[in-house]
Amino acid sequence: MKRLLVLAIFATVTGLAIACTTNQQPSNTATTNTTSNTSVTTANKPEAPAKTEEETPAIVKSAFPDAQSFTKQHKDLTDTQIASIEKETGAKLPDKDHHSYLAFSTTSGARKQIGAATVVKANGKDVVIIYENKEGSPVIKGVRAEGVSNDFLKQFAGKGHDDKFQIGADLKANGADEAAAKAIAEAVRADAMTMQALYGASHSH
Repeated sequence: MKRLLVLAIFATVTGLAIACTTNQQPSNTATTNTTSNTSVTTANKPEAPAKTEEETPAIVKSAFPDAQSFTKQHKDLTDTQIASIEKETGAKLPDKDHHSYLAFSTTSGARKQIGAATVVKANGKDVVIIYENKEGSPVIKGVRAEGVSNDFLKQFAGKGHDDKFQIGADLKANGADEAAAKAIAEAVRADAMTMQALYGASHSH
């Protein structure tokens, strides 16, 4: 009788041990799922915001002392436009993506565009070309370049895409180095034609 009672107790303890072992298994599964869910959440974190537009160059800002703000504008030339400009000017355009800076002033709460400018490279110098709109076409209001004779640069005022910008003809070196003057004239002409192609009204010559 005692022997039967011992066997019955042993069987009961063994059954409880097996049941405990079986009940622990879902706990491991839950731990695995928690880890998996954490991993997915990390992977779906929102991306960092894009970088803000680069600052307007100081040489452009100095050309518009009355401006309170600037907007940098990108516009692409077509392959046909590039071929036409390069054929007409003999210059090689540096990029199909053309950049211009629009200057704005704020008066009595109203924001108004007061001009536009571009920056081109010529003879190793940054050349700022200031434009105004006349009869639907961009016309040069002024050209600035550090270390270049102002008597030479002021000749560009009033010229547009139809002008030839030829040194010795409609332009004189006027104190500027001859090679530098030719390089600047070529770059300014190419930019004037680019501005007309991108922003000017169509017209017949």
